Amino acid sequence: MCLAIPGQVEQIFEDAGLTMARINFGGIRKNVCMEYTPEAKIGDYLLVHVGFAISVINEEEAMRTLDFLKTTNELNELQ
Repeated sequence: MCLAIPGQVEQIFEDAGLTMARINFGGIRKNVCMEYTPEAKIGDYLLVHVGFAISVINEEEAMRTLDFLKTTNELNELQ
């Protein structure tokens, strides 16, 4: 099963003509493509699937999902 994982935007930058972001997934940081979420800004929470931010979500929803993923040890799969 594939999941979209919530993370918080820490930095926005351009790479090879694409809008990218440094995302914090509960302590794990990855670069992801933001081309599908141009409205997102630093501090926003995004749902990320296979390296692409697919939607902006609220903080409460992001925290609830991250807490669940931590309890099931699924966040370790990101490393």
